Amino acid sequence: MGGEIWLTSSNTLVDRGIATAAEFGVYSPEREWLIEGHGVVPDIFVDNPPRATFGGSDAQLDAAIQYLKEKIAKEPVDVPAAPAYPKKK
Repeated sequence: MGGEIWLTSSNTLVDRGIATAAEFGVYSPEREWLIEGHGVVPDIFVDNPPRATFGGSDAQLDAAIQYLKEKIAKEPVDVPAAPAYPKKK
């Protein structure tokens, strides 16, 4: 995500718009760079080959659906009944 990399809006364009770009990193009091250089570790590792994605497959979506199906089967949740419709007269 790059949440610790700050952006500036000093890059003005000819049409008076701006282009933001990551410019400033952040470090801790211990003098260690935060986040940059190491992303978030995923909960589930999924190999998502570009060719399969180009062909219309989505390994990440398939893995997420499979995970949720298993979780729902192990930990079912009752859906509450809908309340009566309000009377609008």
